[in-house]
Amino acid sequence: MSAKLSVNVNKIAWLRNAREGKRPDLSDCCQTIVRAGAHGITVHPRSDQRHIRPTDVYAISDLVSQSGVEYNIEGNPSVGALPNGYPGFLDLVENTCPTQCTLVPDSHTQFTSDHGWELNEEVHFESVRTYIRRIHGIGPRVSLFLEPNIEMVKRARDCGADRIELYTGPWCELVSQHGLDSDFSKHSLDEFRSAAEFARSIGLRVNAGHDLDLNNVGQFCSEVCVDEVSIGHALISDALDYGLEDTVRRYLATIGRGS
Repeated sequence: MSAKLSVNVNKIAWLRNAREGKRPDLSDCCQTIVRAGAHGITVHPRSDQRHIRPTDVYAISDLVSQSGVEYNIEGNPSVGALPNGYPGFLDLVENTCPTQCTLVPDSHTQFTSDHGWELNEEVHFESVRTYIRRIHGIGPRVSLFLEPNIEMVKRARDCGADRIELYTGPWCELVSQHGLDSDFSKHSLDEFRSAAEFARSIGLRVNAGHDLDLNNVGQFCSEVCVDEVSIGHALISDALDYGLEDTVRRYLATIGRGS
């Protein structure tokens, strides 16, 4: 089974916001990504609106509904409406009904997602279960951002998640420091493989994301059985060298989805 590719377009919005204009045009870029063969578009509308903004969430929803690809909205479900115009994560979900919601335990001050959910604490478990029930009532499937921890995977199933998204940042960092074939990298990859296998054995499907790039995503997907990879920063950076459409095709080929 080859993983599907969902492209995170946050960094395109971040570049546009740097000049408060319309370039690069996010909708045009999403159309290019879809035309190149990507299976989905991912957005992570943070409450400080430093990249994806609520208007983008709605515009992309309209675009993907016409294109037939999946729409994945990431974020912390506990973040509500704010004075800066952010309507709240669940409000965005209710008004767009994406294909998937990936719940991430990030704070509004966090630079990027850097850890998974801690579900052993009953208060966290119950709050996440409540959010999942609410989102299921709207319609999307729910994925939980997790580290490759068997106990957390089990708890994700118990609180009603449909999928997990394995946080691949630590493995990618080891690969960057020591290489793909180092003992450090291999040991870490074994943990991801075990977590993914266990997740499937208890009825969960498996996504993965964070710091995956053209140099490492092929090996990850060949050794860890995943349904979907979500890639943003590296892919948009590579687009400066190869162009956006060609870059998407390179990623698809690397994960075994090339034409």
